Amino acid sequence: MLHYLPPYSPELNLIEIVWRKIKYEWLPLSCYASYGTLKQAVLDILSKFGDEYRVTFV
Repeated sequence: MLHYLPPYSPELNLIEIVWRKIKYEWLPLSCYASYGTLKQAVLDILSKFGDEYRVTFV
């Protein structure tokens, strides 16, 4: 069965929930010092997603 999402519904889009966790909880402020450090930190988080970094829907 298909369920269409409303035009703007970030709370229903799972990737939006992951990006919010990355941005506000998993990235320290020091990662925003330069593009290189930000990119490396995001790649590190994404490589460890599922093992070290998890999103639980409880």
